[in-house]
Amino acid sequence: MDVKAKTETALLAGGCFWGMQEILRALPGVTATTVGYTGGKTENPKYQDVKTGTTGHAESIEIKFDPAKLSYGAILDLFFKMHDPTTPNRQGNDTGSQYRSAIFYLTPAQKAEAEAAVKRAQASGLWKRPITTGIVPAGKFWTAEDYHQDYLKKHPGGYTCHYIRE
Repeated sequence: MDVKAKTETALLAGGCFWGMQEILRALPGVTATTVGYTGGKTENPKYQDVKTGTTGHAESIEIKFDPAKLSYGAILDLFFKMHDPTTPNRQGNDTGSQYRSAIFYLTPAQKAEAEAAVKRAQASGLWKRPITTGIVPAGKFWTAEDYHQDYLKKHPGGYTCHYIRE
């Protein structure tokens, strides 16, 4: 019997989406990643709009994953190690609300897991300042332009401020 694997979706924002995608796509159990924009009011936003910080959108990543191979909690635990969740509206050289740290939950279970992941990250001792990551209901996810998709795969050595902190 051919049983199709179940796929779940995670939607995260933690600064420039290129670096997040580069790290997350390599996780065993991730089946697809797409960079885009979410969390704002502008319909069908484009990078030229989002970069102004006036749309309310954050650069985000949509992660499709197989929950039999990778848990939502494990994705969140890595999320808190790959960016600085204590700097509101800033990651590396990027500043503005479009670079905020946020978990956009799709279900009540994801919201509960996000709240637990924040507590785990704060208790880990990795971050000396309070975590400022927003936990907010997911809105519509708008796919970014093609040139942003898999950017660091197309441009090895390109700008990123994301790396795994231990």
